[in-house]
Amino acid sequence: MTPSPSTIAARRRAFGDLHASGCFVIPNPWDAGSASFLASLGFKALATTSSGFAWTQAQADGSMSRDAVLAHLREMVAATELPVNADFESGYGADAQAVGESVRLAVDTGVAGLSIEDATGHPERPIHDLATAVARLRAARGAIASAGGDTLLVGRAENYLYGRPDLADTISRLRAYADAGADCLYAPGIRTREDIAAVVAAVAPKPVNLLVSSNSDLTLADIAALGVRRVSVGGALARSAWGGFMRAAQALADGGVFDGFAEAASGAELNALFRGRATG
Repeated sequence: MTPSPSTIAARRRAFGDLHASGCFVIPNPWDAGSASFLASLGFKALATTSSGFAWTQAQADGSMSRDAVLAHLREMVAATELPVNADFESGYGADAQAVGESVRLAVDTGVAGLSIEDATGHPERPIHDLATAVARLRAARGAIASAGGDTLLVGRAENYLYGRPDLADTISRLRAYADAGADCLYAPGIRTREDIAAVVAAVAPKPVNLLVSSNSDLTLADIAALGVRRVSVGGALARSAWGGFMRAAQALADGGVFDGFAEAASGAELNALFRGRATG
């Protein structure tokens, strides 16, 4: 069921409050079922994952259409009572004006927040020049303001994901995105304590999101001590699910053995979870 406007407004207020202090984990489900399970564990908010969703459609990350993503966002917003942050990739627009229109449509789905990357999607020039990236962020901010202004905007600097581990440029970009209206800053790919602390200090008092998508020697307590406000996991949960499925399927294909089912979830447990959702 589509949440009411008052419910959406309440979720957005709660989401904003989460960014005011402390440190929280915002895990990334890829469909309504995974969102429902994460909600049952007590998380306070969820974030979509462009890669996790794309894989459910037998597509590579970055290849989904805007319409498909918007439909997915509506599904995710309806899946739980939690605020949902949208992985809105680069804004689904060839220019700033088109990004603004796409963001307006995303806000209409009821998401509590959305992120805009500065990646271009073109291998030969993977990152937008700063002026273009800032214009796109400003267009996103303008679209949110026109819709009431209560949707949180995340500005993402993608340098580290595209072979450009330039901390100084990343910080310059994040500061510019903050000035352009981003409420939260995000540089996926930074890993060391020194780099994380430098980003947090550079954009303070704006909150910072940290991506932890593989094994890390940092605990959540360590991350919080560095001043990070929220922690996401990108497609890591989806990849973990795919890993279990692929290993079990490979064992069937290669040897006709069923060892891969040893750690399978209980059907009774899953039915109880979703039966409660349907009747709750």
